Amino acid sequence: MMPVFKLSPDNDNYSHAAAINLFAADCHAQSRKAGWYTDLTTGKALDRNVPEMLCLIHSEISEAMEGYRKSKPGKTLMDDKLPNRPMAEVELADAMIRIGDLAAFLGYDLGGAIVEKMAFNANREDHKIENRLKAGGKAF
Repeated sequence: MMPVFKLSPDNDNYSHAAAINLFAADCHAQSRKAGWYTDLTTGKALDRNVPEMLCLIHSEISEAMEGYRKSKPGKTLMDDKLPNRPMAEVELADAMIRIGDLAAFLGYDLGGAIVEKMAFNANREDHKIENRLKAGGKAF
């Protein structure tokens, strides 16, 4: 069961966090429906391997990199399964789906964490333009 996000509905961040958590729950439900949490031969629940799931997320990011790398100026490499979309875009979507599935599986409040992390990053000294422009500032 997904944890309930603790901010009040009056907070603008609540809708973002709630939407992300709903997305994660949907990803997880679809993954369960597709049998990824069941031994297909016995019908018994699988003990999912979290490191493997993290590596699968990484593989989607690597595939997005390949799609971007293989695109040329004026000629974007399109996806083979969704040919109306760039490969990099589709692989980023795959990564987000896998992240949502894993976060819901682990019972994480992914939406709340994202909202909090974005607020933290907005005030980080090393993310301010004037500090990034300094010698040794964060550039990449």
